[in-house]
Amino acid sequence: MAPPNRPAPRTLTVLAKRHVTPNMLRLTLGGDGMAGFPPGRQGGYVKLNLPQGAGKPAVRTYTIRAQRDGAAGGEIDLDFALHAETATGHAGPATEWAMTVEPGAEVLVGGPGPAKPLPAGHSFYLLAGDMTALPAISVNIEALPADARGLAVIEVMSLEDRQDIAGPEGFEVQWLVAEQPGLGAAEHLQAIRDAGWGAEDLYAWVAAEFSTMQALRSYLRDERGLGPDRLYISSYWKSGLNEEAHKLAKREDAEAQA
Repeated sequence: MAPPNRPAPRTLTVLAKRHVTPNMLRLTLGGDGMAGFPPGRQGGYVKLNLPQGAGKPAVRTYTIRAQRDGAAGGEIDLDFALHAETATGHAGPATEWAMTVEPGAEVLVGGPGPAKPLPAGHSFYLLAGDMTALPAISVNIEALPADARGLAVIEVMSLEDRQDIAGPEGFEVQWLVAEQPGLGAAEHLQAIRDAGWGAEDLYAWVAAEFSTMQALRSYLRDERGLGPDRLYISSYWKSGLNEEAHKLAKREDAEAQA
């Protein structure tokens, strides 16, 4: 049973499946279960409930990359980074499901959670992340006003994994190629150090692998002095660990930072 004030999960149908790039797979979900789905949740999230045999389902959170409204509630796009096999030696339940599911299959989906766009009014925006954060980064950049300025440094597995992002004219996207995801913390940090940004009214948004998050947090918060009002930072995964172990590492890290 869903907690109070939280809607019960809905059953959605896989309508389409395609590769956006070699290592990014997009699933479109919709069907009758979209009736009543709130509009304007692009950049928000849903929780996939993925069956695991006789045990409890694996619950995984994914950003809504796009939402198209319609008479029956429309449809949503979810993007899956297919790097798990090189990063951890095996695919997690969400990646495995996305790779093997076929159109017509159904999945139980919780949410949606609200979108959290970048705060307005800053003179410069710095975004950083890897392919797991690329959907959220893309939505955030595309939602900025036309006169916004900024830089995004995004790690991908190959040059072919670069995507077109419809950002403002004054926004630059720099791509880092790392064939082995999760091992590029030093390169990511150096790229941001070398970018030459110096805006006093800067807002930074970072979501990446755990070690990259720690390196960028140390630089942005400790060296550059960005407080919580000007810095959002999170790890989306940790190389070599499954989701449960990653959650434990995040909790221990948060306690150490308190």
